[in-house]
Amino acid sequence: MPASSISNPTWGVIVVGGGHAGAEAALAAAKLGVKTLLLTQTVDNLGAMSCNPAIGGLAKGHLVKEIDALGGAMGQVADQTAIQFRVLNRAKGAAVQATRCQSDMLAYKTQMRARLERQPGLTIKQAEVAGLKLEMGRVVGVTSLMGEEIKAQTVVLTTGTFLNGLIHIGDQRHKAGRAWEFPSTLLAEQLKALGLNWGRLKTGTTPRLDGRTIDFSKMEPQPGDDPFVPFSFWGPPAQYLAQQPCHITFTNAKGKEIIEANIHLSAMYSGAITGIGPRYCPSIEDKVSRFPERDRHQIFIEPTSLASFEYYPNGMSTSLPLPVQEAFMRSIVGLEQVEIVRPGYAIEYDYLQPTGLKNSLESKDLPGLFAAGQVNGTSGYEEAAAQGLIAGINAARLTQNRPPLVLGRHQAYIGVLIDDLVSKGTAEPYRMFTSRAEYRLSLREDNADLRLSPIGREIGLLGDKEWDLFNTKQEALARLRELAHTLYVYPEPGAPPIEHRLKLEVFLKKPELDFAALERFKGQEELAPLAEFTDAVKKTVETEFKYEGYLRRQESQVQNYLKTDAIQIPASFDYTTVIGLSKEVCQKLLQARPQTLGQAAKISGITPAAIALLMVAIQKGRK
Repeated sequence: MPASSISNPTWGVIVVGGGHAGAEAALAAAKLGVKTLLLTQTVDNLGAMSCNPAIGGLAKGHLVKEIDALGGAMGQVADQTAIQFRVLNRAKGAAVQATRCQSDMLAYKTQMRARLERQPGLTIKQAEVAGLKLEMGRVVGVTSLMGEEIKAQTVVLTTGTFLNGLIHIGDQRHKAGRAWEFPSTLLAEQLKALGLNWGRLKTGTTPRLDGRTIDFSKMEPQPGDDPFVPFSFWGPPAQYLAQQPCHITFTNAKGKEIIEANIHLSAMYSGAITGIGPRYCPSIEDKVSRFPERDRHQIFIEPTSLASFEYYPNGMSTSLPLPVQEAFMRSIVGLEQVEIVRPGYAIEYDYLQPTGLKNSLESKDLPGLFAAGQVNGTSGYEEAAAQGLIAGINAARLTQNRPPLVLGRHQAYIGVLIDDLVSKGTAEPYRMFTSRAEYRLSLREDNADLRLSPIGREIGLLGDKEWDLFNTKQEALARLRELAHTLYVYPEPGAPPIEHRLKLEVFLKKPELDFAALERFKGQEELAPLAEFTDAVKKTVETEFKYEGYLRRQESQVQNYLKTDAIQIPASFDYTTVIGLSKEVCQKLLQARPQTLGQAAKISGITPAAIALLMVAIQKGRK
C-alpha cells in the first residue's frame, strides 16, 4: 500500500520544528499568502522557552525590535507575557542600550501557540520528520516517521538541538532533543549522507529551583524599570502581567571547592562531550576552571512564571551529577535549603555549517531547502527567531517566483547575523553582540522601525494598522525636527546652566543636555509644544542631533561597503583562472562559494590584494 499524505497533496512551505525559528518562519510564510504546514514533534511545546526565561538583552534586544519592525511575532508576544522589563546599558550611548524582559515561560508558549493557531493559511501537525524528499537534486517535501510523504515547493529546517541530540548529566547520557523530548536521528543521518558540511556543538542549561525553598531575604532584590519600555512598535497588549523582581546572589569559596573536587565528574571535563560549547555563556565548571583566581560569581535568581514556583539561577549552567549540583547550590547564600526541581544538563547536537547557505538562507547544494536557528550553529531565542523570519519570508517568496529578501550589514543586526554566518561560518554557538555590527550607531533599537518597517510593508507582513502607526510616528518626528530647528532655549535660574540662548538642536547636541533637562526650563512658554511628543519620538530626534557628525561619517563608510558588496560573483566563476591568486586562496573561495565580493572579503585568509584581483577579473568577465 503506498505511503499516505497529509490532507492536501502539495504545500507551498513546510516548516520542520516549532521553536522560535519555526514559529516565525511559519507565521511569515502564511501571512505572505502561501499555504504553510508546520510539523513539530510536540504541539504542546510550540514556542517553548527551553532554557532561560527571558527575551532580549545586549544586541539581542536589537534583533527583537527588528523582528517586530518587519512584522514578526516575538516582540508582541514578549510584551504580552513579560513579568519584568529593563533597559540595559542606560549609562552608555544609545547605540548599545538594549531592552530585556523577564518572561512568563508558560504564558509565552501559550500565547505563541494561540497566534500560530489563529493564523489563516497555516496548518499545524504533530509529526517527526524522518527525511527530506528529493527529485532531480531539489527538495520537494519530507517523509515522516509514520511513513507519510508530504510534498512541498520549499522546506524550512528549524530543528534546534534535536539532530542527534544527546543530554549529559554527569556520567548519565540520554538521547534527547531537549528536556527529554525524542531526538531526530534519521533526519540527521540523511543530511550527513547527502554530503552537507556538518559539525557538533554543545550547549547547556541550569537546574530549576523550588522557589518555596529559597530565602530571598538574604539576596539583593533587582526590580524592573518603572516606567518600562516594551519591545513592540505597534502598541501595548490589552493588559501587562504583574511585574516581578529578580534577585542577585553570589557563589563563594565553599562552592568553588565543591566544583574543584568534582569537576572530573562533569561531562564537559570527563571527555564524554565532543561538541564545542558557547564561549560567552560558560558553565559554572568552566567559570571555576578558567578563572581560578575568583572565589565568587554573580547569580541572578529569576522567576519563570506567575503560575509556577520554579526559579531559574541564571549563570549556573552545568553538567555535573545531580548530587553535586545539589551540594553546590546549597553552598550559595539564600539557597542553603534549596530543592532542585529539574537538574541542569548539557546537550550535544549536530548542526549544518552555515557557509553552505546563500544569504537568503537557502541551501547552495539543495535548492528549495532553507535552514534557520540552532541548526545553523547559533545560540539564543532571538538569533533563531530572526533567522526563522527571513527563512520563512524567502521560502514563501521562492514559491511566488519573487526575489529573496536580503538585509545588508548596514540595514540591520539581522543582516549582520546572516552575513556573518554565511560568509564566515562558525565553530562555536554564535551569539550576537553589538561589537559585531560595524555600523551600530545607525542600527539602534529606537530606529528599527524607521529602517525596516517600509520593507515589512512592501513585502506584505505589516498591515494597515501598523502602517498607520508608522506614518503617524514619521509625521511626529518631522514636526519635532522642525521645532528643534526653530525653537530657542534661554538661560533660566534653577535650570541646567547655559551661557546664552541656544537653538534647541544645539542644546540637544551637548552631551550633558537632553529633553529630560528641558523639564527644568519651566518659565518658557514657547517650549510647551514639546509636551505633545512621546518619549520614543524625543529619544530618536535627540540621538540624531547628538550623533549627527558620527552618523554622517558612518554613511560615507556604508557607501564604500556597498560598492564592494554589490559586486556579484557568478556561481560558475572559475577562481583558478585569476592570475595571482594562490592555490590556498582558490581552495578557500571554492569551499565557501561567496555570492558577493563583500562576502569573499570576510573569509579568513582572503587578503585585500586577492579581493582587488577578483574585482578586476569579474569586471573583465562582464565586459
